Amino acid sequence: MHRSIFLLQRKKYVATVHRAILPAPHSRDVMFPLLLNKAVSTLRLDRRRPWRRRPKPINLALQGGGAHGAFTWGVLDQILADGRLTIAGLSGASAGAINAVVLADGLARGGALEARKRLAEFWRAASFGGHLPDMQRGVVERLFAFVPRPRATVPPWLGALSELWSPYDLNPLNINPLKALIERFVDFDLIHRTFDGHLYVSATNVRTGEPRVFRGEEISAEVVMASACLPLLFRAVEIDGEAYWDGGYSANPALLPFARAASAEDLLIVQINPRQREKVPTSVRDIAGRAHEITFNAAQSAELRAIDFINQMVDRGRLPLGVGKSVARIRLHRIIMADDGESFDPGTRLNNDFDFFARLQKLGQRAACRFLEMHFHDIGARSTIDDVAQDRAEVA
Repeated sequence: MHRSIFLLQRKKYVATVHRAILPAPHSRDVMFPLLLNKAVSTLRLDRRRPWRRRPKPINLALQGGGAHGAFTWGVLDQILADGRLTIAGLSGASAGAINAVVLADGLARGGALEARKRLAEFWRAASFGGHLPDMQRGVVERLFAFVPRPRATVPPWLGALSELWSPYDLNPLNINPLKALIERFVDFDLIHRTFDGHLYVSATNVRTGEPRVFRGEEISAEVVMASACLPLLFRAVEIDGEAYWDGGYSANPALLPFARAASAEDLLIVQINPRQREKVPTSVRDIAGRAHEITFNAAQSAELRAIDFINQMVDRGRLPLGVGKSVARIRLHRIIMADDGESFDPGTRLNNDFDFFARLQKLGQRAACRFLEMHFHDIGARSTIDDVAQDRAEVA
C-alpha cells in the first residue's frame, strides 16, 4: 500500500513538472504567433533606427581664403555633426591652416562636440563683434583681407603707409599679435600628445619659392604664423634659419603627403577660391581678384595632376600598393564654395562681420550635407572629381 501511494505521488509530481516545462498544445498555438509577431516588430524597429556602422576615414585638405574660411567652418561643423566620417588627416594653408589646428585642438580635447565648440568660438572671436584687443582685431581684419586695409582698427596711418612701405619699415620690432591669438585657441602640446591623425601645415620658403610642409610635432604657433604670413602685413617668419611667407603661394594646401599616408585613401578638398569664372574680368578690382584666385589655385592644380599620375602608375602596376609600400591610391573628392549658387566677389574676403561669417557657415553646412547625400557611398569606393583627367599627363 505504501508503494502504491509512493507511485501515485511520483506520477503527480512528474505530470506537474511536465506542465511547467512544456505548455499545453493550445498554449503553444498561442505563444508561437506572439513570439513571431515580437520578432517581426523588433526587425521593424531596427529598420527605423539609423544604420550604425564604423565611420569611414577621410583626409581633409583646407584651402586658405581669408574671411571665406568661414565656409570651411560650416563644412567641418556639418561633417562633425553627421558622424559618418572620421578625420584621419588634415592639411591646411593660411586660413585653412588655422581651421585645421583649431579643429585638431578640439578633437584632442573632447572629440567632435568639443571641436565644433572650439571652431565656433574662434570664428566668433575673429569677427568684428568679437571681443579681441584692438591690435589683434586689426591683425585679424587684415589677415582675412589678404591685402592691407586702411579702415582696419589698427591706426589709419599704418594701413595707408603699408601700401607704400614694407612691414620691415613700419614694424622694426617685429610685433606680431597673431601669435597670441593662435596660442589663445590652440594647445599645440595637447595636439602633439593626443590628436590621432596626420596634420600638415604648408608655408612658402621666401628664398627658394618652394613649399615647406610642416607635420606632426613640427607644428607650432610660429608655423601657423608662417603659413598665414602675408608679405605686405608681416615680416617673414623665420623657422630653423629660413624665412617663410603664406603657404597659399606654393601649396594651398599640400595634397601629396596623403599619397604616403595609408590611414585613409580618400581625400576631400574644401575649395575656397573658385577654379573657374564665367566672365573675363575687365575692371582693375576684378582683374586683381582673378589673378589672386589663379595664383592661389595653381599649386593645387599641379598636385592634383601629380596624384592622378600616381594613380595611373598604380593602376598599371608601376608602383606597389599594400602595407609598408611607398604610395597609396588616392580617391579625390571636392566641396567648392562657388557651387553653392552664390558667386562671391573676391572683395568679400574683407568682410569680417559675424553675420557674414554665419551666412558662410550655413552655406558650408548645406554644401557638406549635399556632398554626403550624393557621395557618401562613393567614399571608400571611387573618386568623385572628374575634371582632373582633362589635363592629365598620360603614362606611356
